[in-house]
Amino acid sequence: MQKKSIAIAIALAGATVASTVAYAAEPVSPIRPVQEVNLAMVELGKKLFFDPRLSKSGFISCNSCHNLSMGGSDNLPSSIGHKWQEGPINSPTVLNSSLNVAQFWDGRAADLQEQAGGPIENPMEMASSHTLALGVISSIPGYVREFRQVFGHETITIDEVTKAIAEFEKTLVTPNSRFDLWLLGDANAITADEKAGYELFKSSGCIACHNGEALGGTSFQKMGVIEPYQTDNPAEGRYAVTGRDADRFSFKVPTLRNVELTYPYFHDGAVWTLSEAVDIMGRLQLGKKFEEEENAQIVAFLKSLTGEQPSFLLPILPPSVDNTPRPDPFGKEEAAE
Repeated sequence: MQKKSIAIAIALAGATVASTVAYAAEPVSPIRPVQEVNLAMVELGKKLFFDPRLSKSGFISCNSCHNLSMGGSDNLPSSIGHKWQEGPINSPTVLNSSLNVAQFWDGRAADLQEQAGGPIENPMEMASSHTLALGVISSIPGYVREFRQVFGHETITIDEVTKAIAEFEKTLVTPNSRFDLWLLGDANAITADEKAGYELFKSSGCIACHNGEALGGTSFQKMGVIEPYQTDNPAEGRYAVTGRDADRFSFKVPTLRNVELTYPYFHDGAVWTLSEAVDIMGRLQLGKKFEEEENAQIVAFLKSLTGEQPSFLLPILPPSVDNTPRPDPFGKEEAAE
């Protein structure tokens, strides 16, 4: 009996090693589950992520544009901001965003914490200010108590607010997609068409930009290498950050994880279907026209990249009190000034 148990253990270890060797040879690696995080800070950041009181209107939260019930995006070409303003660019998914080399399409934020502070004071998004947002948070006893428990002192700073949000966002990874299970050794996890799509994806050159754990997010590339991309969107990509002409129309390569959930596609949100996106990227970036069957196989592969979505109890937000600054959803205070 003991010999049999030892034999099973050796066999399992061998299978694990074999699967690790198998995916080590691939340009894509499985999404890893959440690594090290501060759990108390995660719970605080979760509340702040869902709290619309960080916005001037008291209506828009981080989750408004990065809806965790919709693949971490809002499924709109561009987001709706303060007083129904139309955003300038498509909202990228927040899922697996901790794997990005930088944040935003143009990479102007170095990390999740820096990104979290931007929308709060952007007049087209949450339209508040860091001072006003801190005044709201600091007036709420439940938040004061929780910040003290997490950070160890009374005064709340914007650095702590954004650090907590970023710590929560680090947990928003999506492991165990069917494709990952295949990489890990389950030969039946994907279909023949999905595997054929992956082989096409590699042989056609898509893998040059969409590789690694997130299949993207780690480089900036020009949109329209072989043919120019036609769009009315004025965004100029990385050029807005560097001022270098070579960076004009270079955007952060988006992750393809959960891509079937994060339509519409591209920085301008102009394309609503994966088949059209595959066709455009093939022609404009690779100079390749995929046949109908090839397109369908690549799309099938892309759909196998949908992983386990974050799932948790919705946070119950601490209530405002009498002296909490009031929201201004219709801009009446602005008009009176």
